[in-house]
Amino acid sequence: MEQAYFDHAATTPPREEVVQAMTPYLRDRWGNPSSLHRTGTRALEGVERARERLASLIGAQPEEIVFTGSGTEADNQALIGSWVANRHRGNHLVTSAVEHHAVSHTAAFLESLGARVTYVSSDEFGVVHPDAVGAAIADDTILVSVMHANNEVGTIQPIAEIGGICRERGVLFHTDAVQTVGHLPVNVSDLKVDLLSLSAHKLYGPKGVGALYLRKGAAVASFIHGGAQELGRRASTENVAGIVGLGEAARLAQQDMAAESSHVAALCHLVLREVKARIPGVHLTGHPTLRLPNNASFCISGVEGEALVLDLDEAGFAVSSGSACSSGLLEPSRVLLALGLSPLVARGSLRLSFGRANTVAEVERFLEVLPQIAERLRKLSPVSAC
Repeated sequence: MEQAYFDHAATTPPREEVVQAMTPYLRDRWGNPSSLHRTGTRALEGVERARERLASLIGAQPEEIVFTGSGTEADNQALIGSWVANRHRGNHLVTSAVEHHAVSHTAAFLESLGARVTYVSSDEFGVVHPDAVGAAIADDTILVSVMHANNEVGTIQPIAEIGGICRERGVLFHTDAVQTVGHLPVNVSDLKVDLLSLSAHKLYGPKGVGALYLRKGAAVASFIHGGAQELGRRASTENVAGIVGLGEAARLAQQDMAAESSHVAALCHLVLREVKARIPGVHLTGHPTLRLPNNASFCISGVEGEALVLDLDEAGFAVSSGSACSSGLLEPSRVLLALGLSPLVARGSLRLSFGRANTVAEVERFLEVLPQIAERLRKLSPVSAC
């Protein structure tokens, strides 16, 4: 049985155009971009073309793009680099209670080094309100970091409003846009961000490459040392083929984003409507309207999310229980707990995230199978279902 892949928030399949764009840089144009000879300059041309394409996608200048090894690395550089470069101004960072681990764990690491961190709560839909962020900013605050959209429940945050507050207060503002770049219109000027993280493998590009938008003039220290690559902002010989793949993925996203967004939003609407109608004890998670178009997330009471994922895999569907970076953990998602869900309900979480190749037929087949699996697991569970 061919598997229907409903886990695009975890990773996306590289588009064929991306693979084709990368191949010459693995076979023929394999030079070091820092080399002055022709073999090196041919590789450098690919890197700089990709930089221009990515900058165009997010409304930045090419020189404001720093290529990294992942979105996680970009988050780390944003937080740690801002803290190191601005210690003369203060020692306080503000973030939210619903961030990806790439931000929350980095914030905790900085706390272990002596930084002071405030974690702003969200409401029951996962929205981090601008006024709450503004209230958390103090005289010694040097950075605010709030994700553009949540990777588990899909809620889109009011980033432009938060960015406006940070500009008024003279505080650097970072957003983790790994889930939105390539799927929603993202313009760094409109969002009023100083730093923005993204990852290639979330927009049909390769794994092992990401980028950090670094606004010209923003004080952020280098994160990896040992060379002058990326204008001295990130040492290490560039992953040329991966960067070229990211550039091609950015070009394709700019071209196809509107059509894909409409397609996946229709699939999500169908799932969220029918799951609620067909299965008792379902709790929809995330904001009902201000959410990623491809994200359908909900909890089914009386079952374990991990069991749902495994049984659905056997039935031919790849889905997630919460985020991929948290899979295998026995405790319920901290994001769902932050939304006010009980641990019992949160353990039954399921996340579907659709992509350009998914079909209505796949979703209809899923809607036939899921109620049967949920009913069977409830009968096996010692916990009352509803």
